[in-house]
Amino acid sequence: MSQRPFRVLGIQQIAIGGPDKQRLQKLWVDMLGLQVTGTFRSERENVDEDICAMGTGPHKVEVDLMQPLDPEKKPAVHATPLNHVGLWIDDLPRAVEWLGANGVRFAPGGIRKGAAGYDITFLHPKSNDEFPIAGEGVLIELVQAPPEVIQAFSASSP
Repeated sequence: MSQRPFRVLGIQQIAIGGPDKQRLQKLWVDMLGLQVTGTFRSERENVDEDICAMGTGPHKVEVDLMQPLDPEKKPAVHATPLNHVGLWIDDLPRAVEWLGANGVRFAPGGIRKGAAGYDITFLHPKSNDEFPIAGEGVLIELVQAPPEVIQAFSASSP
């Protein structure tokens, strides 16, 4: 296996799903004090989410509170309470190329713009014969870090 041509810099987001995002807000916004910084709705992704923030600047972590637009449709964003974890990546295209070449399975959709405006892609939660490495039940979002995040994490790492 060749040397990894990218770095995972840190946690970009966690996404939490439930049947009613108002109940999620009660804990995360009202009790824990996170700020709602935006919303995102997508019929294709069957999601109505509030985008919240924890921390500030390049080390800010996004917390998405998600409910399905239709609980009977897929994807069922509420079926797994910890829906996915997002990781900042310093070079997303190189990461996708290298990971795929080394047997990591990606979810359909390729690299695309995510709800927060960054390029994203997802590692599939389940492996298969062709791609034997996956999230072992966890959906993992890879997020292209903007220059200020790359710089901040580079300055704080040995």
